[in-house]
Amino acid sequence: MAAPLRHATLRHDWQNHEIEALFAQPFNDLLFQAHSIHRQHFDPNAVQVSTLLSIKTGACPEDCKYCSQSGHYHTGLEKEKLLAVEQVLSAAEAARAGGATRFCMGAAWKHPSAKDFPYVLEMVKGVRALGLETCMTLGQLSREQTQALAEAGLDYYNHNIDTSRDYYQHIITTRRFEERLDTLAEVRAAGIKVCSGGIVGMGESQRDRIGFLRELANLPQHPDSVPINNLVKIAGTPLESVADIDPFDFVRMIAVARILMPVSHVRLSAGREQMNEQLQALCFFAGANSIFYGERLLTTSNPLESQDLALFTRLGIHPEPRQVREEEPLEKSTASALFHDAAAAH
Repeated sequence: MAAPLRHATLRHDWQNHEIEALFAQPFNDLLFQAHSIHRQHFDPNAVQVSTLLSIKTGACPEDCKYCSQSGHYHTGLEKEKLLAVEQVLSAAEAARAGGATRFCMGAAWKHPSAKDFPYVLEMVKGVRALGLETCMTLGQLSREQTQALAEAGLDYYNHNIDTSRDYYQHIITTRRFEERLDTLAEVRAAGIKVCSGGIVGMGESQRDRIGFLRELANLPQHPDSVPINNLVKIAGTPLESVADIDPFDFVRMIAVARILMPVSHVRLSAGREQMNEQLQALCFFAGANSIFYGERLLTTSNPLESQDLALFTRLGIHPEPRQVREEEPLEKSTASALFHDAAAAH
């Protein structure tokens, strides 16, 4: 497998017409190009496996029109306070035993409160001590909070831009698009890796999908992880009746994301439960090499672990080993063995 390109050689000057031309290719040509690029930088049969836990659920002050946790809509979701650190670490241990290499924690906040933030830092330290990569999504951060997370050892921070700059105002009004970018810049400056993507199937146009991917690809440094979510329609939200995205258009999104950001992990994220196995396999071929593993993604359902294990086996896919930190001995990177033990148990 070829060595990854240095970041200096990656493009950050994509124009709309160039991305439009990628989308306009015949489907087979686009997938061939994306898969060829994918093979240059990754093991094509390895998929990074993460688990996502909601550490604080509901009553979010944001008005994201897709979200079950927004306090602006009546979705029937029960509000929950911040989980105890011990509960989170217990869930992280279970995720590790099931083969996850990264543990992601999400809180329904516009920004973390001063009261809760010390517990968040303890969660990061505890999950990291278990040997898992750590990821948090907590909303907008202050510079001081960002630095504290970096000092606690946070590996990744997730902060999606959601959609294009032009369509953003149709989806969210309680936070400006530029504030999303400011948070990403603060996180990157603190030395934390960036996880940022968005959602398709929210009624956006093809031009918006192009603008969304261009925004990510033209950041000074590409996100380390790019989650591409297929909208899960939640009753009670303004998007509950929006038309479904064409499945082939979704695969095209994965393929174009892979071409624009060759060394980023492209995550096949929310909406997998509505995808059949054939569609998921196409996404893996097109360059998706990360999934969330487990029965729930924050408040929405996800394929059962047994289903993912069976699909991986049928496709000859294996979990990507966790990246070992410089201070850790190599023998701690045991994710693949754990996953295969879980597969044997099933």
